[in-house]
Amino acid sequence: MSQSTRPARGMRDFLPDDVRRRRHVIGVIEHVYGRYGFEPLATPALENIETLTGKYGEEGNKLIFKVLRRGEHESSGETDLALRYDLTVPLARVVAEYRGKLPKFFKRYQIQPVWRADRPARGRFREFYQCDLDAIGSTSPLVEADMLSAVSEVLQRLGFNDFTIQLNHRELLTALLNAAGIDSALHPTALVAVDKLDKIGRDGVREDMVSRGVPGSSADTCLTAFEDSEAFEALVAREERGVAARQNVREIMTLADVTVARGHVALTPRLARGLSYYTGAIMEVSVPDLAGSLGGGGRYDGLIGMFSGENIPACGFSLGLERILVVMTERNMLPGGVTRGAADVMVTRFEGEDPVDALRLAAEIRATGLSVDIYPDADKLGKQFKYAASLGVRFVTVAGADERARGEVTVKDMVTGKQFPVAMAEVGARLAAI
Repeated sequence: MSQSTRPARGMRDFLPDDVRRRRHVIGVIEHVYGRYGFEPLATPALENIETLTGKYGEEGNKLIFKVLRRGEHESSGETDLALRYDLTVPLARVVAEYRGKLPKFFKRYQIQPVWRADRPARGRFREFYQCDLDAIGSTSPLVEADMLSAVSEVLQRLGFNDFTIQLNHRELLTALLNAAGIDSALHPTALVAVDKLDKIGRDGVREDMVSRGVPGSSADTCLTAFEDSEAFEALVAREERGVAARQNVREIMTLADVTVARGHVALTPRLARGLSYYTGAIMEVSVPDLAGSLGGGGRYDGLIGMFSGENIPACGFSLGLERILVVMTERNMLPGGVTRGAADVMVTRFEGEDPVDALRLAAEIRATGLSVDIYPDADKLGKQFKYAASLGVRFVTVAGADERARGEVTVKDMVTGKQFPVAMAEVGARLAAI
């Protein structure tokens, strides 16, 4: 019986066209993040288990891929390592470890895979890439505004015009839960339920909140406030923390309004984001007809201190590469040239021809900066042309005995179908010029 060749559930293989699409999107993200002064960073796929546990809340902890201890400890079921769940906690560890070597205001971007033991669904995988940018060292609302601008510019350069960056504040939610009469011990679990509002609807969230111990009347008060802005404003204003948080949100929106994020940022009272490490503003990107978001983030001023014991302010945003690609593919937003074949030119082969001639011709053309493939077998020209067309190669060179006798190469343009002779010594420069 043959063995299955499918990748593990929730994991994927990426064929050449897939890789080219991904590189295109990553290239745009890296370019924009770099223009905003963010520096690149990379961290290991594996972290110590204690680095990750206790950082993501009740739901997140269940989704960590744990690694069994090796060797004689394997049968014990003990774990000491885990696959990276996100890029934020590893960043907090890095900042705590290298604080003396990093600038006062450290801005980094990181684009790497993360792993979650989640149930696979449309646009949701167990291994996926996150595209993070984080700013460490400042509590200024300018940090959030600059981040909103960078994310907005990325999305606009990729062709998104109908996105909204939902904005809220964890202290607004805390003030609301207090005003609704929900015990502080139930706040984390209540927010986990609220975070599912777009997925399971009002009735589903109410049922979930009640099952977690939240009184039905308190759940109704919260859910009504999410739909009634006046009720929301009145409830959060009952506490000083709510008033301060509302002012912080206003400042962020005012600053974002002078950037390319203008018109794309909206206060969204129901936005909760389930991760427990958020302490201030929280953000999430939504687009029409997508269950879930293209990315999100927020302020997490207490996370680094869990490693260093020092209170270091921080804010971050993560774009989900997989969901961006799903939407761009469904909407035909990717540029046509993105999936063009790897080679610009293909060199053909003839029966009895010395393969050295093909290698030399290919080298001369590559020296001009073009990419060149060589058809490895001597075959009929028709088959070689058909193969080149299947790869999306633009030009094919033909250098048979007649062409070589004249010191020429015949070039076929696979787009127009036209053929033209070029002097052997000039073929590279001629094709590069075209």
